[in-house]
Amino acid sequence: MVITKKSIPSDHPAQAGGATVDVVAAVIRRGPLVLVCQRPAHKRHGGLYEFPGGKCNDDESMSQAIARELREELGVVVSHVGQVLHSIHDPGSAFVIHFTDVRIEGTPLAIEHSDLRWVTLHEAMALELAPSDLRFMEDHITRASGAY
Repeated sequence: MVITKKSIPSDHPAQAGGATVDVVAAVIRRGPLVLVCQRPAHKRHGGLYEFPGGKCNDDESMSQAIARELREELGVVVSHVGQVLHSIHDPGSAFVIHFTDVRIEGTPLAIEHSDLRWVTLHEAMALELAPSDLRFMEDHITRASGAY
């Protein structure tokens, strides 16, 4: 399945002609748990937890970017890319993060992260999340209450 880009909100910098960078964030579920990963200390938002993923290259779709990023970061194979659940402009950057439903094969490894955890929604909210990941949790997942 190829993911198409969602429309950009009217208050987004791209509407004023500013360039944006698409970033994919994989929402990977295992029963009632979601996978979150701790960013390395030397990177932006170092030490904070996030949904795994990364920037889309100019020559790839979001589905291709998710597959590449999860292979590089977690050593897993993407078996299904679902819909974009939510798109958020990351404060203080040109990034538009597309939180996407993803299924994987294999056991995730912390190849590029300091830590990874399978957590419930309540446990995830208790972690120190990167700003856009926290906003995603507040805006989307908590509204879906029983869906995850």
